[in-house]
Amino acid sequence: MRRFDEIIDLAAERHGGRDALKRMLSETRTLAPQDIAKIPDARILAAMTRRVFSAGFSSKVIDAKWQSFESAFEQFDPARCAWMTEERFDELLKDKDIVRNGAKIKSVQENGRFLVELAEKHGTAARFLAEWPDDDYVGLLDLLKKKGSRLGGETGMHFLRSIGKPAFITMPDVVKALIREQVVSKSPGGKDDFAKIQAAFNYWSEQSGLDLTSISRTLAMSVG
Repeated sequence: MRRFDEIIDLAAERHGGRDALKRMLSETRTLAPQDIAKIPDARILAAMTRRVFSAGFSSKVIDAKWQSFESAFEQFDPARCAWMTEERFDELLKDKDIVRNGAKIKSVQENGRFLVELAEKHGTAARFLAEWPDDDYVGLLDLLKKKGSRLGGETGMHFLRSIGKPAFITMPDVVKALIREQVVSKSPGGKDDFAKIQAAFNYWSEQSGLDLTSISRTLAMSVG
């Protein structure tokens, strides 16, 4: 596993130099913990829902229908979604203005309950997410998978990045770079693999001062 300066050089060579690389990285900005903590929990649930419905589906379709999603789920108020009645659930299954996927509609209710529970213990769910340490990002992914609904794998990763949380995403080019650097030998598939990836990201972050998002994107750009 090489030092991250060398990986930055690889990415810069492929994308027009270090200045160009820096501009590209700036397109995906992260937020400071205090700014993530200020996000209303309704927007956290909206971000979760957007990622859940986009998984395995055209994001353009979700984008086009998004205002209807906002209306259908009452602007994603966590408590209202958490205590959705069976009658309301049945109505949503018939709503042509949203994507009528029963399991994903159910996930809005379940994730609403998850966020309500976090808020009861931590003041707000956003504060809990903001304060989770980046050097244990995989621990947060595991929590989202276990306690949330349909937030495992890349869905949880994309959700965290969408709210400004530093986040690596194990997309194909990132995995290729991790294999090249001998962090893993194949596409990650278990806790041991993700522990190795977390350790590598922590090592590179200490060296470079970059966050998980910038490291992840630089790895991808060092390949493609």
